[in-house]
Amino acid sequence: MELTKEKIREIIAKRVAQEFKDGDVVNLGIGLPTEVANYIPDSIYVALQSENGLIGMGPTPTEAEADCRISNAGGSLVTIAPGGCFFDSFTSFGIIRGGHVDATVLGALQVDEKGNLANWMVPGKMVPGMGGAMDLVVGAKKVIIAMEHTAKGSPKILKNCTLPLTAANEVNLIVTEKGVLEVTDKGLVLKELSPFSSVEDIIATTEATIIVDDNLKTMEV
Repeated sequence: MELTKEKIREIIAKRVAQEFKDGDVVNLGIGLPTEVANYIPDSIYVALQSENGLIGMGPTPTEAEADCRISNAGGSLVTIAPGGCFFDSFTSFGIIRGGHVDATVLGALQVDEKGNLANWMVPGKMVPGMGGAMDLVVGAKKVIIAMEHTAKGSPKILKNCTLPLTAANEVNLIVTEKGVLEVTDKGLVLKELSPFSSVEDIIATTEATIIVDDNLKTMEV
């Protein structure tokens, strides 16, 4: 079954949202990670933080809810949940660098089996800036990568990143439309398998060595 781009993003965002606990402070990176806000269970409260100075973001606004004055770090319009607040960039990065973020969800160009992350530049291409990713991956207690498994058919999960690193040995979990992989001292462990994939498919589309967990579960999508 060939998945649409929209379905792939939905699968990834829904699964990432299952990682949070009641009361967690979570930073969502730009792009696909912002969609995680739409799938956080109503049974828990998660304080969503954005490095441009927001905490307490809600789901993506409808056209009627949208306020052009309220946006996340990527410039996308957002809603603010009851109790949410605004503050300056100095305070925002104090929260991040001070270790007060329980988890950050980021996209990636490349991730490798050592937990290295490359997500901020491609040599020879125009670079708008590194953003807050370098602070987030070091400051957050848990680093979750939410990304498509491949890019134009080429693996994005490698033995060694070839692009300039955002951070070394900081990634904890990788969630793609094919499965959930945990970064361990022994390498990448496949913990969950998507119903739209197979172990053989993941091995074939991943450059890094995959260790299949003895208790491999089916990914909830």
